[in-house]
Amino acid sequence: MAKRTLVRAAALLGAASLALAGCSSDSDSSSGSAADASDGTTAVSTDCEPDQATAGATPVTTPLRIGTLLPETGSLSFMGPPTAAGTRLGVDDVNAAGGVLGQQVELVTGDSGDTTTDTANATVDRELAAGTQVIVGAASSSVSLKVLDKIASAGVVMFSPANTSDQFVCYADKGMYFRTAPTDVLQAQALSQLIAEDGAQRVSVIALNDPYGTGLAANTVDNLGEAGIPEDQIQKIIYDPNAQSFNAEVDQIKDFAPDAVALIGFEESAKIITRMHEVGIGPSDGMHVYGVDGNMGNELGTNVAPGLVAGMRGTTPLTDVGPEFQARLKVVDPGLIDYNYAGESYDAVVISALSAEQAGSTAGVDIAANINDVTKDGTKCTSYQQCLDLLRAGENIDYDGITGELSFADAGEPSIGSYGDLLFGPDNTLSTEGFIVVGE
Repeated sequence: MAKRTLVRAAALLGAASLALAGCSSDSDSSSGSAADASDGTTAVSTDCEPDQATAGATPVTTPLRIGTLLPETGSLSFMGPPTAAGTRLGVDDVNAAGGVLGQQVELVTGDSGDTTTDTANATVDRELAAGTQVIVGAASSSVSLKVLDKIASAGVVMFSPANTSDQFVCYADKGMYFRTAPTDVLQAQALSQLIAEDGAQRVSVIALNDPYGTGLAANTVDNLGEAGIPEDQIQKIIYDPNAQSFNAEVDQIKDFAPDAVALIGFEESAKIITRMHEVGIGPSDGMHVYGVDGNMGNELGTNVAPGLVAGMRGTTPLTDVGPEFQARLKVVDPGLIDYNYAGESYDAVVISALSAEQAGSTAGVDIAANINDVTKDGTKCTSYQQCLDLLRAGENIDYDGITGELSFADAGEPSIGSYGDLLFGPDNTLSTEGFIVVGE
């Protein structure tokens, strides 16, 4: 896939009790094609021929070891329990079906931390030394960028359930990086559709300064323009997420006098919304405020005063996985209260296992060379056992996972994105009002 283009989004109405949150990054690294934008941030090009892995000459048949690089601590720690539960459930289901190449899959768990620590590097070193062939994680795009070169150079698959930054599309990853979360090129279209459908004519977009925030903000501004909002009616503000105060940025928004605000951030979003309320432009004051996967979680509701986010809408990668899957996750972790990217974590495990089976090898490069193929252009199957039976019968498979149709593009990511249309109620808790599906 050389050039990535978007097609019209289709809204799918429905109901789900699942509310996801948080996704992607904290700060620095960059790679791939880029150009400096007028506001000093980096605009990432997604026009490229992505790297592809080449299978080795000799198959490896040692047991498959899957490591995790998930946020047990740090700014995205609320995502740790659901992603860990999804990974564990995936391994359990693979092993219940007989494992990979007749051997049980081994799970090696580890913390990713965030970009304020070196936790991720220490975890990766330990897991590479343990002989893992696949590492599921990280949740933060910036954390992934810190360790991706090391993992890829070791010939190990890095499979993120939650990275959404556009920077990975053209990253020189030797074909070893994959993700089950759709790129923010798609989320921007879903978010812009929400805003435009609500009739906004003057919009402020405020985003944290990191690969996730600046990329999603740039794409959102572009899509709002395509929706018919004039350039001079769109304000873009990029802020330092580690700042002590966001008063200046909120004052800029108030002076611009928008009728809608898109807030692209993480845990600091609570401070920004609190300040917005103090100056009379918060969601509970009647302003149309929209969030994204980095902040549209129940944790945001607990971090602000009661009722302060009532009426706030937003998007997050989300499919209706149903109560059965949620119940199975609760068996793995009875204390689970959110399901953020659990389905994506589960699918990362199953896809990796199926790729090893198709390759007849557990070598990382062999798994990587088969990942895109098992998600498209074959006989449809929706479980590891069903797909495994087809593979052993000599058929090509097309795995549609817990998160729905995947159809991986050449960059190793879904070419279709399903997003929840989320809404905070008067009690600061989220509900899913429907779904928006966008494709490439």
